[in-house]
Amino acid sequence: MVSERLQTLNRRTFVGTGAAVASTALAGVGTAQQRCSDDDEGDHGADDDHGRGGGDDEDDITYVAHRGYKGLHPENTLRAFEAASRTADMIELDIMPCADGEIVVFHDEKLGARDGGTRGLTDQHGYVWENDCETVLNANVLGSGETVPLLSEALAAIPNHVDVNIEFKNPGSAAAQSSTNLSGAELEAGKERWRSFTEDALDIVAEHGNDVLVSSFYEAAIATVREVNPDIPVGYLLWDSIERGLDIVREYDCEAVNPPYNMVKGSPFFDDPYYLDDPDFADIDLVQVAHDEGREVNVYTLDTWYQADQLAKAGVDGLIVNYPNLLRE
Repeated sequence: MVSERLQTLNRRTFVGTGAAVASTALAGVGTAQQRCSDDDEGDHGADDDHGRGGGDDEDDITYVAHRGYKGLHPENTLRAFEAASRTADMIELDIMPCADGEIVVFHDEKLGARDGGTRGLTDQHGYVWENDCETVLNANVLGSGETVPLLSEALAAIPNHVDVNIEFKNPGSAAAQSSTNLSGAELEAGKERWRSFTEDALDIVAEHGNDVLVSSFYEAAIATVREVNPDIPVGYLLWDSIERGLDIVREYDCEAVNPPYNMVKGSPFFDDPYYLDDPDFADIDLVQVAHDEGREVNVYTLDTWYQADQLAKAGVDGLIVNYPNLLRE
């Protein structure tokens, strides 16, 4: 699905994965067709001054199944992706390599418990990229009997009409840095770590028919996707600073901005502690700025109707959620 609002901006031609798709912006990040039509007719919503639809039409929102709706299913597994495909507009999944170089779908850097933790995602241990692929692919996810899939298996399980947000988690190196203020030398070193992984991942993507958005907290990941295939839409994941995040978004002309939900001004969650103990996001209306620059905003990660309702009213384009149907009946 292609946002009509972004189509009118004619930002760039997007070549769809698996086939040539004639569109002129972001494929599969947001669905704002009706909102844009209403705006063109002068029928603006309550947040008309921001160019937003006010979240009144639930069909305006893209529903992104976080790790295949991890609140309902064992995360990042084929079972989750197959089930989520029945209700989601887009499925979010995470990728990194195992020691053999094959790309697997997994979120944490370690198969077992994180440092200081008592429970991990699987019954195996150690960094994903230090384990051979056979070990990784046979790891039991959360005791469910489901195992870690390859990226190719995950894409094969998701129907072509469902879009996919592929988050690049790690290129296989503990030295990878996700900071948004890397120096030139640090960024170039980071790109060298990412380039082969990025090429391999995009080769797999090209074998499937889903429209894809690549997202990452890692600047070097976004940079190498732009170098390897500038037609693939990218979304930068913000963390601790709106200002620095927007610098990266502008540097690579990202089609999407993916912030935590407490970065959205105009919602009751703005500047509240979330992942950070003492956030300081300055007085920036991120949705306003992103829309003014022709970018979509997909907010992470939501669990409740109230969160979804308030963020939709604040004008975001996509909701990255752990459960389906938070707004839709």
